[in-house]
Amino acid sequence: MTNSPVSLRVAQITDTHLFADPEREMMGCVTARSLQAVLAQLQQVQPQPDVLLLTGDLSQDETTESYEQLQSHISALGIPAYWIPGNHDRPELMDQVLATAPISTQKAIQCGGWNLLLLTSSIAGRVEGGLSAETLDWLEQQLQASDHPTLIALHHPPLLIDSEWMDQIGLRNATDLFAILDRNPQVKLVLFGHIHQEFIQTRNGVTYLGTPSTCVQFEPRQAQFAIGSQKPGFRLLTLFPNGSHSTVVQRVELE
Repeated sequence: MTNSPVSLRVAQITDTHLFADPEREMMGCVTARSLQAVLAQLQQVQPQPDVLLLTGDLSQDETTESYEQLQSHISALGIPAYWIPGNHDRPELMDQVLATAPISTQKAIQCGGWNLLLLTSSIAGRVEGGLSAETLDWLEQQLQASDHPTLIALHHPPLLIDSEWMDQIGLRNATDLFAILDRNPQVKLVLFGHIHQEFIQTRNGVTYLGTPSTCVQFEPRQAQFAIGSQKPGFRLLTLFPNGSHSTVVQRVELE
């Protein structure tokens, strides 16, 4: 990471999969404990991030209590935080619980010379994702209003990630998103979750980044679902006003 007084430091955590019961496991991982370990390491990062992005599947059981736990953990960091829902989430509950500073429901953020735009790709009752016509129109309007370097975040991957089972449940109308991005060169980065693994690919000058879950990992490049042995993690990004960036994934050892 490059430290610069004019850079914007962004952290991404994703796919926390919390339960109402903080001792409950998902696939052998106590997700609340795993998240706490990730956040403890994030607190050691210096300088601290300016912004925290939470990119979906924040709950596993879709309960108010799971979001209340998340609100407590994230608020303790004191970092301005913004979120989007994933396919396991309940957006109406998130709007109620994850709405008190430093957590915000805002989906368009301007800071550090960058625009950060958060898109909802979840579809109620479905595992795969899609961007509604209203969301695509909103994105177009936001991009037309400013030519500042832009980071877009959503839950579902718009690119194939070379895992056959996961590629069937990604973003179903990615071509609609690409059509907008291709005519807006200020878009530099697209972040997503959902895939529980690290991913990087460039398309038409835009860097696409997938980030490990804070809990269970999925084995990359598999035809069928497979749990990976990789550690939980989070992503750090440094964004510069000229549109350049650097990024690193940090993995976390669990006790």
